[in-house]
Amino acid sequence: MIKYWLTLLIVGVGIGHTAPTVAPVESVQIDGQAKDIVVRASRIYIGTTHGKLQVYDMASHKMIKEISLPKIKDFMGDPIFAAAASIDYMDGRYLLLSDSGDKGYSDLWIHENNVTKKVLSASDKKTLVKVRFIDKNHLLLGYLSNEASLMDLTTKKEVYRVQLTESKFSDFALNTNRTQAAFSCESGEISVIDTRTGKIVRKLKGLNKDNVYRVDFKNGIVSAAGQDRRAAYYHVSTGRGGFLQASFLIYATGLSPSARRVAFAMDENNNITVFDLQTRAELAILKGQKSTLNAIVFIDEKRLVSGSDDDTVLVWKLP
Repeated sequence: MIKYWLTLLIVGVGIGHTAPTVAPVESVQIDGQAKDIVVRASRIYIGTTHGKLQVYDMASHKMIKEISLPKIKDFMGDPIFAAAASIDYMDGRYLLLSDSGDKGYSDLWIHENNVTKKVLSASDKKTLVKVRFIDKNHLLLGYLSNEASLMDLTTKKEVYRVQLTESKFSDFALNTNRTQAAFSCESGEISVIDTRTGKIVRKLKGLNKDNVYRVDFKNGIVSAAGQDRRAAYYHVSTGRGGFLQASFLIYATGLSPSARRVAFAMDENNNITVFDLQTRAELAILKGQKSTLNAIVFIDEKRLVSGSDDDTVLVWKLP
């Protein structure tokens, strides 16, 4: 059954697009390029290459907050921006991860009550790529070495640190209640862990044969954006899934809250194709992104936001 299903998916992509083309309903100007995006309620939180976390309110259509990181020095001693490579928000706390400018080690910052404090610096010798809140006092850390760690903010100590694979880390995504996380790496294998213990609860493999650039994790489904041009998805409970064959490297993916809909960057023109995972039909092709995509995040079942290597974040509404 699975083999037959995959054949249908590949043929469906190969015969051409039948879905309607959708233009963005809003373009948000940002300072720098978008490195990371999260959505909380009616607000979009954006980490930029100019060392800023910018908060855009979708109700008022205004940028309502901006946090700036201090510049670092390059190898020539000149000041440069420390990109806010990974960001998050929870209960009045803002989280920012940046390069320290010292041997590739990371700086980690917490901004609260209009004060920005450094939690980790180069002296802690951590090479981090992505961070997220598990709760207000605990952070999930993704290391370049593809290690996962839970850090207690009150003690600054790691509750656990586990090696997931021997391949280089690419991305991780939390499920909605933050009890599990899916970690991807260069090998194409995805490790699903319990965020409180670090225990690996499922290995997802067989669909992607190369680096999985981005993952998303909603309602028991993990979507995977692959260097091998495979737009893959897995059911975590069974480890089974399917994939769609794209015409170009797939740099980004996002799942709707129900996981009924999935979005992938499917071609070299930075278009985003949205699929219905139950019927395997194309729902829409989102056209208007000008640069390589870094993030696709659903706001709800009908709306999503995307960011790329330029100074605009786009908001979309599905038909």
